[in-house]
Amino acid sequence: MFDSVDCVRLYVADLEAGLRFYRDQLGHELIWRTDRAVGLRIPNSEAEIVLHTEPHPPEVCFKVPSADEAAQRFGQMGGSIVVPPFDIEIGRLAVVRDPWGNTYVMLDVTKGLFATDEHGNVIGNLPPGVSPG
Repeated sequence: MFDSVDCVRLYVADLEAGLRFYRDQLGHELIWRTDRAVGLRIPNSEAEIVLHTEPHPPEVCFKVPSADEAAQRFGQMGGSIVVPPFDIEIGRLAVVRDPWGNTYVMLDVTKGLFATDEHGNVIGNLPPGVSPG
């Protein structure tokens, strides 16, 4: 069902303080940024660390070909849909819970990954299927 890990999302009260720790101290490269979130590269992986200013427990996001189809199948197999699929900037997202209470995100990138300027600021989306760089 899952293609890969998209990201691990973590809460930070202040993006600049989060960048000083995760980028400057731990060495994770900035990939993209908005006014509420930043994406940092996890070496040797396509997965990201996403720092977000919206208070939220840590979460794991899995990439799927279609959030709508994955959520429907997940529910049919005995899981529950916590938040039905909805549009996000890069595609669609659903929040699900397995029979043991583990909650996580399934998302697709059907609208394309973020396009960024030379400073990592998000300026739009790449065409679907095109990788940055």
